[in-house]
This record gives sequence, C-alpha cells and structure tokens, in this order.
Amino acid sequence: MTIRELLTQGTQALASAGSEDARRDAQVLLAYVLEATRATLYAYPEREVTSEQVEHFLQMVARRNAGEPIAYLIGHREFYGYDFLVDKRVLIPRPETELLVEAALSAIRQKFSAGQGPIVADIGTGSGAIPVTIALEETRLPYLYACDISTEALQVADLNCQFHHVEARVRLLQGDLLTPLSEPVDIITANLPYVGTEEMDMLSPDVKVYEPHLALFSGSQGLDLLYRFCRQAAQPGILNSHAVLLLEIGYAQREPLSQLLHQLWPEAQVLFKKDYAGWDRLVQITL
Repeated sequence: MTIRELLTQGTQALASAGSEDARRDAQVLLAYVLEATRATLYAYPEREVTSEQVEHFLQMVARRNAGEPIAYLIGHREFYGYDFLVDKRVLIPRPETELLVEAALSAIRQKFSAGQGPIVADIGTGSGAIPVTIALEETRLPYLYACDISTEALQVADLNCQFHHVEARVRLLQGDLLTPLSEPVDIITANLPYVGTEEMDMLSPDVKVYEPHLALFSGSQGLDLLYRFCRQAAQPGILNSHAVLLLEIGYAQREPLSQLLHQLWPEAQVLFKKDYAGWDRLVQITL
C-alpha cells in the first residue's frame, strides 16, 4: 500500500466517524507513524508503507475515532511556535493562552525598561508551556517560578524544561496556588481551571473524557480557584508593589471577577482582553 492509498483510507474512516478535519487528522497521524513530516506525504505519495505501519496507523485512526485528542495520540502540541510534550497528565495548550504569554512578555519588558528585573511566577503551570515559552522569549530573566498542585503535571513540565534547555531557569514548585512561593513576585501568570461543572455538557467529548478534570473544573461556576487565587494574592508578602497579575478566564466571568477585584484592590487598573472568537479571555490587574 502507498502513502496516498493509506492516507485516503484514513481520511475516509475519520470522516465517516464525524471528524471535522479528517484529512488533516489523517496527515498528522500518518506523519507520526512514518516518523516523517506532512510535507513528505505530499512529496512522496507513491512510497510504499510496511504492513506494520499500516496496522499502527489504523490503530491510531481508531483511537481518534473514539475521541482521543490528536495531541495525546502523537504526544506533543505546538504552542507559541514551540513544540511541547503533552500526555493525559496535563491539559493540552490552547491557542488563546498565547494571549496570556504575549501580555506577560509585554509586562516583563516594561519592567526591564524601567530598570527592574522582575520576579515572575506561573501558577497552575500544567505542561509548563507558559513559563518555558516566557523563558525562551525573554532570556534576560535569570529564573522564574512554575507552580502546580499536581506532581504528575510537574513531571511533564520538567520534561519540557529539559527539552527546551531551560531547566536551570524555570524553578518547578509543587503546592496549592501561591503557597509554594518563597519570595514576593512582580508578575504572575495563571491559567487556572475555570470551567464550571454546570458547563460540563457543553464540552466536546474529547475534552470531557480525556483531559484531566483537575485542570478543567473549578466549582459549579468555574470561579472557585480564581477567587481563592485572588484572595491569596492580596495577602501581605505575596506581591511586590506595582505588581501585574494576568489571568485566563471563562467567557462569562468578567462581572463576578470585577466585583471581587474591586473589593481586593480598589485602586488597581483592571483590563479585560478578548480572545480570537471575541470572548473575554484575559484579565490584567496592575497594582
């Protein structure tokens, strides 16, 4: 069987199971099985594949048809132009979280421009995509913190730190929200769980079934951890003066968060930013 024939067979199987992008999924899976690039599939469509490769590919297609996310099947996901290792221990990095990274880099560079070397921490770090990307993009940072309550997630983050050669600069800490931090910080990023359990039926099956619920859900309205994080951050000794907090949030959380933030930091500048779909997705609190 040739690459073209196998790709056609996989595309048809995925399409019949309802895949929204069957051809792309088939290309990604076949490239993974052949240890090649998608460009290779186009360049050598008549290349023969082995029976073992055919069997492996069809097994991957069956798993995809059962709902398993592509990123978990192939073991990695692109984020901010970098490749990150992912598996079922961590949430799959989303494109909208790149907005959080962009905002963090802007805040970091403003601190440097003002003559300050900021202390940066990422809370709920998961795969480590956010702090690793920040470390790669802003090499002036000698170190930054990355905290997560899940030891399994930190194992994946450690692999990504090593993969990108920033293990000496990204300090992984295990613990609940801000409690692992040993010094006051200037900039915090946090992509905490913000999906409400009441919204569970709105999630696609591949997210609901395969991604870790610890990294997805936070109370009925999705606000429990965000509230607790903000109250922790308002405690003495956590933040330096003029600190910046950057939080990824759910689409319907602007109003309740605004009320809490005004109570905790009446003088703070609070700015909400929308994602690519036009939903409120990021809140920046400048103290």
